[in-house]
Amino acid sequence: MRHNIMGRQFNRSKDHRKALFRNLATELFRHNRIKTTEAKAKAIQPIAEKLVTLAKRGDLHARRMAAKEVQDPAVLQKLFDEIAPTLDNRTGGYTRIYKLGPRRGDNAKMAVIELVDQVA
Repeated sequence: MRHNIMGRQFNRSKDHRKALFRNLATELFRHNRIKTTEAKAKAIQPIAEKLVTLAKRGDLHARRMAAKEVQDPAVLQKLFDEIAPTLDNRTGGYTRIYKLGPRRGDNAKMAVIELVDQVA
């Protein structure tokens, strides 16, 4: 039984899953929108929301905490200098998930996760 076990495993080890979430979050901030499976989109949504909240704080400690998750310095710079100021008037809900149809090869549920108020 899986009592009190939160999150999805995606049939990956803990380190592999953490790297997957970091990469998806980084690409979300790089491109403002990514197409992935519905489960992965739902899994990275809280991670992306927390990173935007850190970027809105804007101090050095928040930048270093966000740098642990966003490995690319250019994307981190974009997050703090471009994305966070445009979302400054929002108190939450920085991402949006659109559900798409099934993927052709394996019938997996697909979705687009994007940042709100951002021009792609």
